[in-house]
Order: sequence, then C-alpha cells, then structure tokens
Amino acid sequence: MNQKIIPIVAPGVTKERKRQAPKGRRVDPAALAEVQALLGTESRQADMLIEHLHKIQDKFGHLSAAHLRALSEEMKLPQAHVYEVATFYHHFDVVKEGENAPEALTVRVCESLSCDIAGAKDLLTRLPAILGKEVRVIAAPCVGRCEQAPVAVVGQNPVAKATCESVAAKVKANETTHVEKDIIDYAAYQKDGGYQLLKNCISGQRDVEAVIKTMEDSGLRGLGGAGFPAGRKWRIVRGEAGPRLMAVNIDEGEPGTFKDRYYLERDPHRFLEGMLIAAWAVGIETIYIYLRDEYHGCRAMLEAEVAKLRANPPISNMPEIHLRRGAGAYICGEESAMIESIEGKRGMPRLRPPYVAQVGLFGRPTLEHNFETLYWVREILEKGGEWFTSHGRNGRKGLRSYSVSGRVKNPGVKLAPAGVTIQELIDEYCGGMLDGHKLYAYLPGGASGGILPATMNDIPLDFDTLQPYGCFIGSAAVMVLSDKDTAVDAARNLMHFFKDESCGQCTPCRVGTAKAYDLINQPKWDLALLEDLSTVMRDASICGLGQAAPNPIDCVVKYFPQELA
Repeated sequence: MNQKIIPIVAPGVTKERKRQAPKGRRVDPAALAEVQALLGTESRQADMLIEHLHKIQDKFGHLSAAHLRALSEEMKLPQAHVYEVATFYHHFDVVKEGENAPEALTVRVCESLSCDIAGAKDLLTRLPAILGKEVRVIAAPCVGRCEQAPVAVVGQNPVAKATCESVAAKVKANETTHVEKDIIDYAAYQKDGGYQLLKNCISGQRDVEAVIKTMEDSGLRGLGGAGFPAGRKWRIVRGEAGPRLMAVNIDEGEPGTFKDRYYLERDPHRFLEGMLIAAWAVGIETIYIYLRDEYHGCRAMLEAEVAKLRANPPISNMPEIHLRRGAGAYICGEESAMIESIEGKRGMPRLRPPYVAQVGLFGRPTLEHNFETLYWVREILEKGGEWFTSHGRNGRKGLRSYSVSGRVKNPGVKLAPAGVTIQELIDEYCGGMLDGHKLYAYLPGGASGGILPATMNDIPLDFDTLQPYGCFIGSAAVMVLSDKDTAVDAARNLMHFFKDESCGQCTPCRVGTAKAYDLINQPKWDLALLEDLSTVMRDASICGLGQAAPNPIDCVVKYFPQELA
C-alpha cells in the first residue's frame, strides 16, 4: 500500500530557498571582464586553454585564483581542470587565495649540467642580494642555450655567459624581452630559390611516390631522439584514413640540446618549406607547431614569418598553421605528451598502442616530426637521397647536427658526418679542450643518453652504435666533461632534473626518480638497491623519461667505480 510521505518541518524553520548561484567558488565580475578583454574574439575551445593562461600570466605576472575562476567560466571548463593544467607547467605562477603575488620580475638561472659546471651555482648564490627584494631569482631547468653557459634569463631575455654584473645591467636597463634579428626572412628566402620545390610538388612536377621514395632512400631518421625513419613515417600516416593532422615538435628540453633553436634563429623558412612539403606528401591540411616557451625571441619571429606566408602564400590552398606555446615542461618533448598539451591538457604521455600515427592529435592520424627532421627535407629532395648517404664516417651514413657544450674551446652546433667519434668532434670541430682541461668523460646523448669515460673515445656517435654500452645518441646533445669534473656530480645534477621533470603519472618514474636522487646523494651508494630500482623504472615506466632516467647512474657504477670507492 503506497502512502504519501509528508515532510515534517520543525517549528520556526522554513524550507530551504532555491539556490541563487551555482555551488563552488563564485566568479568575480571584475576578473571576468579582464579575462574577456584579454581573450577578445579568440576561440574559447578547450584546446586554447594554455594559450589563454599565457595571456593572463603575461599581463598580470601571475595567475590569481580569481582569474582562473573567470577563465573557467569563460571557457565553460571545470575549475578543477583549469587549475590542474595551470599548476602542471613551470612557467605559470599560480597564486592561491591569501597568498602574495610573486615579484614583478623573475630571473631564471639555468642549472643544467653545462651551466652548472660553468658557474650557475655562484650566480644563484650571489644574485638575490645584488638584485634586491624586487626581483625573484630562481633555478631553472635547461633553457636551450648550453653553448652560452652559464645562462640567466631576465624576464624572457636570455643573458649569454652570464655574470652577476651582466645580469644586473640587463635588469637595470629593463631589457626583459628578446626578439630574433638577422634571420633569412621570407623575401630573402624566396630570392634564393625558396619555396620553388614546394611549388613544383603542388604543380605536379614532383610525384608523391617519388618524393617519399627519395626520403626513404636518404635514410633520414627522426632527429628529435627516437630515430624513426622519416620516409617510412610519411608512408604510414598517408595510409591512414583522413582527415590527417601534423604536429611539429620544437620543445627541445633535453639538457645539452639546442640545435633546433640554432637553425630556427637563422633560416626558419627552410624548416617551413620542409613542413609544407611533408604536409602535401602525406595529405595534411592543418599543422600545429609546438614551440617551447623558453624561445621567446624565436616565437615572435616565427609568428611574424608565418604571417607573411599567410599574407602572400607561395601556393594556393596552403594548410592552416597554428603556433602553440609550451609552458615549461620537459615531458612535452615526448610526442604524445606534446599532443596532450596542444589539446590544452597536462602534458602526460599516452599509453600505446594506439600510436600517434593512428590516433593522435584530436583523435586523428597525426604526422609528428621534430624541427630538424623537416629542416633537411628541401636539401635532400633537391640533391637526392644518395647525396645524404654519401656523408658519414666510421661505417655510418648521413649528416648529424651535434649540439656540443661543456669543457671545449668552441662549443656550438657542429654539422659533421654521422659516426664521428667524440675525439674527432673535439679535435676537428671544437678547437680542442679548454686550456688546462683534459677529457675525462662525455655524455653522447644529453641527460638521458648515459655517461662514458675518456678511454671510450673511439665509439661512432650515431643511432644504434651506443646501445651496447648502455647509452644512446638521442638528439645528439654532446656534453664534454674534464678532469675538473666528476661523473658522480654529473649524475646527481641529471637525476635532480629528472625528479623535477617527471610528470607524476606513473609510480615507477614519480617515486623512482625521487628515490634514486636521494640514494645517490648519500656518501656511500647502495648499489644493490640502485640496481633494483633501475630495473623497475626501465620495465614499468610509461615513457622514455622514466625508462632512461637511470642511465647516468648505471654508467657511473659501470664505468667510474673509482669515484664510488
């Protein structure tokens, strides 16, 4: 028998009135108006979240709780999502309720290995007192200028070979932004025959199959670190159902790597033409370029040059080009983490399969390439695959751009035959070791590529040649250590970097990097525990960060036992 239930209300108590506003933190009308003015007519789609966070950070110097709530309201996103994305990236200063905003100016001092051995610790110690309380001085991971070590960044203006005096002068002069100059611009590039190859492709003078075959014959492999054959990747993505997208990775955050920045600062259209040819060959109409936030001058320059392309396109039906800005997260150099970031999310690597070529950006088949890989496309297609393979040394084929830093006389990007040894690279391309320094050790592939002793100076530096020694070439970031340095100190610096840069998604990497860092900072290393930890991290981490993070430690144990005695 159904009975109607009548609620009993105590005397003097009225029924709860209908809620006048949604649950949660209220949106401040003034903050909302400021956010709306900043965003203007730009899209409020979810993938624009990081771009819009940058606008607020650039305008106010931080991200207040009021502005985050307003942005959430304006983009129709959950406040939790906006907050978790903002707090994931290093370059966003999130200020909670009741907290004070950071100083108006921030000076970042790079503490990566090359800058560390060049005097970064001294800068970090002395600068706060010199610059005063109005300037915030913080340590930063690699800023991609290792050949200029030590480097400080005043606002968004890098100071090469920084001293306390030069940084203070930059602050006093209020020089906080940097714009690239003396590049080969659109007009100069076209005058020298630029974009003619692209026009030939579009007009039918070049056949898609022949172009992809030339790329395959060249043996060009991805130059961001993974080394997957470029021509084969084009063929795979072309075989997927459209629409297809392209994502270009210029987020070279690996300590010791700066080759992409070096070429971008000088000849941006050579890369852009290679990118557009790849888009034509694969059948792509929309391209996303992901550029690390540390390259402020490059971003301003690239925006200007892409605008010239749009205004006076070399071809009809040119693909849409979107330039996206990183926010300080090394993990976004991993292709799937970069794609997550482009979509406006935390840069966390995806589980695979499916692979990016099948299900990538916005769920579509995606051609993902590193900057330098596309930079070589024009020259390879003009000169032929055989031209590229005609170079090489010690049984290897091709050319490599080695980013060389550390204790050499002439650091920088060295275009050399693939397979050159560290000794040949130092003697023939870098002017030898610094006076008073003797080669002691070297890192052939950046922070995660391992450490080798000077006695192993005859190994060809190329793909597949270093794995037998527990190392790899990666993006060819070569850091040179001398007898003034120790491999133990290098490993500690690198593991500190990995600990800070772990995205935290998987336990083996999140906990393993922190635990490993604590263990190697002990006076005596627990070798059995470190070996066990290394095995777990390699076997169980989701992506290459956790899998490769133990490399420096394993190399110290294997090749530098005298330092642990």
